[in-house]
Amino acid sequence: MAVLSELEPKRVFHYFEEICGIPHGSYNEKEISDYLVAFAKEHGLEYYQDELYNVVMLIPASEGYENEEPIILQGHMDMVCEKKPDADIDMEKEGLRLDVDGDYVYAKDTTLGGDDGIAIAYMLAIAEDSTIPHPPLEYIITVSEEVGMDGAAGVDLSMLKGNRMLNIDSEEEGIFLTSCAGGVAAHVSIPVVWETSADLNWYEVTVSGLQGGHSGVEINKERANSNKVISRALYELKNKIPYKLHALEGGAKDNAIPLYASATIGMDKKYESDAMTLAQELDKILKAEYAISDAGIQLSLIDSNEKADNKLTLDDESLEKVISFLMSVPNGIQAMSMSVPGLVETSLNMGILRLKEEGLFTQHAVRSSVTTKKCYVANQMKALAKSLGGKVVCKGEYPAWEYKQESVVRDRVVALYREMYGKEPVMEGIHAGLECGLLADKIKDLDCISMGPDILDIHTPAERLSISSTKRVYEFLLAFLQQK
Repeated sequence: MAVLSELEPKRVFHYFEEICGIPHGSYNEKEISDYLVAFAKEHGLEYYQDELYNVVMLIPASEGYENEEPIILQGHMDMVCEKKPDADIDMEKEGLRLDVDGDYVYAKDTTLGGDDGIAIAYMLAIAEDSTIPHPPLEYIITVSEEVGMDGAAGVDLSMLKGNRMLNIDSEEEGIFLTSCAGGVAAHVSIPVVWETSADLNWYEVTVSGLQGGHSGVEINKERANSNKVISRALYELKNKIPYKLHALEGGAKDNAIPLYASATIGMDKKYESDAMTLAQELDKILKAEYAISDAGIQLSLIDSNEKADNKLTLDDESLEKVISFLMSVPNGIQAMSMSVPGLVETSLNMGILRLKEEGLFTQHAVRSSVTTKKCYVANQMKALAKSLGGKVVCKGEYPAWEYKQESVVRDRVVALYREMYGKEPVMEGIHAGLECGLLADKIKDLDCISMGPDILDIHTPAERLSISSTKRVYEFLLAFLQQK
């Protein structure tokens, strides 16, 4: 029996559960894209599926709404796939394991993908229901939003006739977004030299127990970044104890604040006691520093009970370069907006950390509502990497979505919200990236806002979707579409 079958709105949660049953992480979207095409065929809808697997659907107007201007509904089909370190699930091949706790839907041990599966569920529920009054609807359902907005950058929208759009990719009910930051993914590579190390005992350094979160939405909460924390631990150890570095990794997505990092180091057994003491002291410091943002933070140094000869480790110069880069590279908030109180203007997040045979690789999500500041931060990283013999390649750049002074969509949303709830909606900009900026380059005079139900702790295994908020936002969406 379906887990969500008794939840309201029934058809919304029916489709949300079906979507959750299909693996649909970024770059793994063919199956979910084909599912959307099958839906369009089953319901006799005009559709377009491109080589990237973006899907566009055209839904005819209800009777009496044929002469109304089309409304575009837009969301993305990919999700961020994060899981707890010990979760026994392959998110590339398996569907999510849904459950309900009070007012919330969640996925056991993994992200839920409410960002942005709930948008697709709304769209499908509307498209199948002939009793819902609405103008012509045009659906834009993109791929790879979470990894650089490749889908929005590449989608062909020449078949669309509308220019009024609701982007359903926000996570706070009653807060409507009217602008967002631009961004770019910065890929760093630092060359290293390996050597063979013998007669060493091997230890695992781990950072765990972190909250994580969306690197745009939650960057202002100053949550610990596991990749930066483990860099700090390796730096502190190196200042007092000679060791060799064999392995280092952390994080999975550049737009998710990383939850976990680990390193394998080798050292003479005689240093074990001092190293353990130092790790315990640093663990206490971290618990004090992050008592509010990451109360469960834990730094551990564990004897792997292995004394293997001939393990490859970084030579001394390479270890110095790696630690120097990781300690020096900027991370987190770089500037607050001087025009919008409380809004983060510029930030970056080291979401991925990997030590490979070819070198050290890191990936950073750089965001700013000021294009020149975004370039400045990227150039800082380029200068640092170059000084260490490395380089930075920027990919997936997307523009900021600028505030529109005059907006029919915004005015209608405000009036309807007042009528339905008797209070003012919140209109604000956001530091996270949305596809609206890219789509504005493709749709002349695009007029849009972004909205959505309450989704907590997105991009983390603690993600959960409010059932009651999902229902209210759906009712608001239907009321908006019924307007003439």
